[in-house]
Amino acid sequence: MGIMQEKTIFRTLEETKKHLEMIIENSFDGIYITDGDANTVMINHAYEQITGLSKKEVFGKNMKKLVATGTISQSGSLKAIKERRTVTLMQEFKTGKKAMITSTPVFDETGEVDMVVTNVRDLTEIYRLKERVEEQEQEEEKLRRNLEHVQQCLVTENMIAQDKNTLEAVLLSGKVAPLDATVMLLGETGVGKEVFAKHIFQNSERKDENFIKVNCGAIPENLIESELFGYEKGAFTGANRNGKMGLFELADKGTIFLDEIGELPLSMQVKLLRVIQEREIERIGGTKPIPIDVRIIAATNRNLEKMMKEGTFREDLYYRLMVFPIQIPPLRQRKDDIAPLAEFFLSQFNKKYNFRKKFSESSICVLNEYTWPGNIRELKNIVERAIIISSSDVIDPDVLPIGETRQMKAAKTSRKPVTDLQKELQEIEAGYMEEAYEKYGNVRDAAKSLGMNASTFVRKRKKYKQE
Repeated sequence: MGIMQEKTIFRTLEETKKHLEMIIENSFDGIYITDGDANTVMINHAYEQITGLSKKEVFGKNMKKLVATGTISQSGSLKAIKERRTVTLMQEFKTGKKAMITSTPVFDETGEVDMVVTNVRDLTEIYRLKERVEEQEQEEEKLRRNLEHVQQCLVTENMIAQDKNTLEAVLLSGKVAPLDATVMLLGETGVGKEVFAKHIFQNSERKDENFIKVNCGAIPENLIESELFGYEKGAFTGANRNGKMGLFELADKGTIFLDEIGELPLSMQVKLLRVIQEREIERIGGTKPIPIDVRIIAATNRNLEKMMKEGTFREDLYYRLMVFPIQIPPLRQRKDDIAPLAEFFLSQFNKKYNFRKKFSESSICVLNEYTWPGNIRELKNIVERAIIISSSDVIDPDVLPIGETRQMKAAKTSRKPVTDLQKELQEIEAGYMEEAYEKYGNVRDAAKSLGMNASTFVRKRKKYKQE
């Protein structure tokens, strides 16, 4: 072999060695190499980063001495040399990082350990992810137990909440209940806003005081002020000679639920704002304010933001009421509540009418598939009608008055014999009034749609319900 050829081979070996050193130095994993006697011969930059040990601290030193001085806690290299096999250990270094070390012995031609190559893989991030997963699992378990507790409490209140969307609203209600803040319940007509209001009241510090419900849309406009704030004796013609306490006074120390707050006339909105700000009311004909301590829960199915823009709802009152808004989802977005609610109402009506009826599986399917524009109120009415119509103890889909049933079709083509026309007309009127109320969600619009004034609507509806 010529001199030139030898130089070329030497140069090639040198380049290969440099390339190998570069590969080791730039490896993502830490690399630690000892000879067969456990003397350190090479470490890379990643090893320094992971362990916090510098090359100066360990290079050329024997692993036994490094363990004895506490520089490292344990040595995979020593174990690999002793056991003549690949060894894997978990270690935590002074940097706080956790790593998996794998020490692999390399044997020479005679079968002796020539060197030990140790790979150090940083598992710190994996451990962090594991901790996060465990924390999340603990939070989920805590939430699950919390929901179970909430559901158990709701059973005693006859409040059905199985669906996730409903439970989220219930949890919000539970958080605000003991805090005495003003609450605004938002949602379509018939979603159960009054039930939520009572749930908040029953879990508040005021639960042993009065809960006064006021339907702002059912009180004739000329009577609202006297109903809410009362009047002194002789305040106006026809007034009670002893005067009258208003509903806010009646609710003192307790809770007042202002349902259909969007129906409140602008003139009364101003007075309500003063009550919220000053915590006092003034009777009609009175000369001095009366201090009150009342928690306000309001509810509406109206778009109050739109009403503000239209000038029909005061902006300052809006922000006073919107301290803690809770959106109650419609029944079509609470699919898991439909069957439990239906069974709950069925149980109530079985007791009321002394029946023992139950739904067929197909009836439950029909109830689940329906979109429920009238929400829970519509569901309750349909269950009551079905339990009355059904001639057997099993309620089948054909007796569910949903959509275009066969009974409705038959009613279009034939009329049943009538023995009491007045009663029949009252039942028809009651049906139209109830459907109008379900559709519009408030007395004024429902009455207007039927060409009636609000006070007549309220009087007749109350009469028909009593009958």
